[in-house]
Amino acid sequence: MEEEEEAIGLLDKVLEDEDVFLLEECELGTPTSPGSGSPFLVAVKVEAGKGLEMRKLVLSGFLASEEIYINQLEALLLPMKPLKATATTSQPVLTIQQIETIFYKIQDIYEIHKEFYDNLCPKVQQWDSQVTMGHLFQKLASQLGVYKAFVDNYKVALETAEKCSQSNNQFQKISEELKVKGPKDSKDSHTSVTMEALLYKPIDRVTRSTLVLHDLLKHTPVDHPDYPLLQDALRISQNFLSSINEDIDPRRTAVTTPKGETRQLVKDGFLVEVSESSRKLRHVFLFTDVLLCAKLKKTSAGKHQQYDCKWYIPLADLVFPSPEESEASPQVHPFPDHELEDMKMKISALKSEIQKEKANKGQSRAIERLKKKMFENEFLLLLNSPTIPFRIHNRNGKSYLFLLSSDYERSEWREAIQKLQKKDLQAFVLSSVELQVLTGSCFKLRTVHNIPVTSNKDDDESPGLYGFLHVIVHSAKGFKQSANLYCTLEVDSFGYFVSKAKTRVFRDTAEPKWDEEFEIELEGSQSLRILCYEKCYDKTKVNKDNNEIVDKIMGKGQIQLDPQTVETKNWHTDVIEMNGIKVEFSMKFTSRDMSLKRTPSKKQTGVFGVKISVVTKRERSKVPYIVRQCVEEVEKRGIEEVGIYRISGVATDIQALKAVFDANNKDILLMLSDMDINAIAGTLKLYFRELPEPLLTDRLYPAFMEGIALSDPAAKENCMMHLLRSLPDPNLITFLFLLEHLKRVAEKEPINKMSLHNLATVFGPTLLRPSEVESKAHVTSAADIWSHDVMAQVQVLLYYLQHPPISFAELKRNTLYFSTDV
Repeated sequence: MEEEEEAIGLLDKVLEDEDVFLLEECELGTPTSPGSGSPFLVAVKVEAGKGLEMRKLVLSGFLASEEIYINQLEALLLPMKPLKATATTSQPVLTIQQIETIFYKIQDIYEIHKEFYDNLCPKVQQWDSQVTMGHLFQKLASQLGVYKAFVDNYKVALETAEKCSQSNNQFQKISEELKVKGPKDSKDSHTSVTMEALLYKPIDRVTRSTLVLHDLLKHTPVDHPDYPLLQDALRISQNFLSSINEDIDPRRTAVTTPKGETRQLVKDGFLVEVSESSRKLRHVFLFTDVLLCAKLKKTSAGKHQQYDCKWYIPLADLVFPSPEESEASPQVHPFPDHELEDMKMKISALKSEIQKEKANKGQSRAIERLKKKMFENEFLLLLNSPTIPFRIHNRNGKSYLFLLSSDYERSEWREAIQKLQKKDLQAFVLSSVELQVLTGSCFKLRTVHNIPVTSNKDDDESPGLYGFLHVIVHSAKGFKQSANLYCTLEVDSFGYFVSKAKTRVFRDTAEPKWDEEFEIELEGSQSLRILCYEKCYDKTKVNKDNNEIVDKIMGKGQIQLDPQTVETKNWHTDVIEMNGIKVEFSMKFTSRDMSLKRTPSKKQTGVFGVKISVVTKRERSKVPYIVRQCVEEVEKRGIEEVGIYRISGVATDIQALKAVFDANNKDILLMLSDMDINAIAGTLKLYFRELPEPLLTDRLYPAFMEGIALSDPAAKENCMMHLLRSLPDPNLITFLFLLEHLKRVAEKEPINKMSLHNLATVFGPTLLRPSEVESKAHVTSAADIWSHDVMAQVQVLLYYLQHPPISFAELKRNTLYFSTDV
């Protein structure tokens, strides 16, 4: 009896013991699906003799929630029959055993509650003081054995459903959007709920039923015939609750919201937070009504890992400051680009070493040591590369700043929070115990288990694509009104997404037709994202965290880069749907080894694919006309362009410029002045890439590789200067001309974000990569862009970019102390 009294005492705390009672609808669809119902709230002044009226109110609320619960069970059972039907065919979605495991006892639970509801409903509708229904609750409690069987199988059912979702796309689609019928008097006919959320409902239901029994007992006179029956039902229910498998606890006690709904995890992931002017990697959890920022505690071997809560904000108090409201961010020094590129190179070199060790069946200890080094570098890259600010504010005080690598990701978090905020949320403060329980539940509830680095991937996971993806963004439809519209393209590499290309702004239209082609370099990429923006020209809307005008995202979408689909010579056309907008695009992929080829032009009358000595002799110039004109145009109006030489120009524009330079068209200058600056930069890169031999020549390539590897600074200086002297005059003069231009571009790094290292990364392989015949001895695996050779090519150009000015005359005048043979 002491245990029973203690349990009743605990339940008493859930409800008010004052004169005013707040009765809540306990089960209102999954918290992740807005519009699934509104709380049944009744505040009643309890007076003498009103106990039976309170019973009716309690029962009415319970009946409404029971209807929702039955609808949820029905939604869960709906796919079971077709799944069973396909199980015996040649192409089953799931096996019979998997179906029986996932849907174990659901049919029985449904039948129990349908019978209970059908019997209780007329009693509540035809209510009078003589109505008895205790026997119905007693029968319901006596059938809890079915729930015990369900609970014992729950964990296995969940794991089976998760595995089946991962291995079968058809089942994944089914399990992500089950349609739950709305209550009879609800405006919403259906809501979409995940299978995982519905499988949790029976566990949650027992707790709710127990609370209702406690309420009913409180408002039933002791001499009423229902009293002993309800007392018996409550005893059975409480005993059952105390015996339930504790593995379910974190999900069951993930703390209910102030309105009595289950607090569920909606989204989680790793984000970089700026805290005390330094970057910290956090695991952020978005629940139904609260955003919680945590870090994983360091634990000794063998102990359970746990999270430590850094801060939380109830969604009712969370606001996104508008650009004009946002205060300037704490000073966070951006990580130098060259250090980020060095990390990428180290990661790729380590990846190559690990592959060699595995191929040679090396010791597992050596492989683990290399993997640990690789993880450390990948972690640092992930921590230091994001630059896009995402600020959130607690209306009661503090602001928090995250840095993300992608606008797509920032938009996802913002939309997920705003969707939850559309519901009627209440502000609250978590007690230390509630916070402890909620933080404790994070470890089991999390959906993102590992930091997104390649060293955390399984060996059999796809390494992604390496090479060049050609994308044509054709058009978009579905805008409700005319606007100034453009698209950006993002791809993933090294565990995070980066923006790679941007279409021109199509002004004042609801049906933009861009038809722009881009060439995007892929570095182990698995996904392509397209974001559609409305251009903002209002200079007051500047984000103080990065001083950039904030454009509005109209829609966004993502597709997997399936090697079988894209690795064809033909264009593959597709449509991405986003918020009612449809963007049509085409793509094709060129593998790394194919894109390394330098093909001499069959026509020697043009400039592309023609030896530089032939072009300068024909033009009677020291530097080819194409190089001089592109450099002049970039310096005139592109030197402050963000990402100049890194952002892809429109491929069709580049091809048009290539054609006019090859034809030596008299309209070249007029065309250059009208052309998008990224297309001009792209034309210059293409010219050097298509030279039949690299600007720094095939003959000297091995010597450049050896020279850059020298440790002694004096020896390196002598060797690297000697190699420049050894170049043919047209090559040397053009190289020095380009070198000075790139230095001037890097001087504007605070504005254009292009450092010397960034420029060396873009131009190094273009100026040094050997032609096809020579390259066979040098090109390593096509699946590794950051191969040893590419790293060295970048380092060679960087050496000359960081060197004090080098003049042609001085180079030729200096005498050498060693042989001029290379």
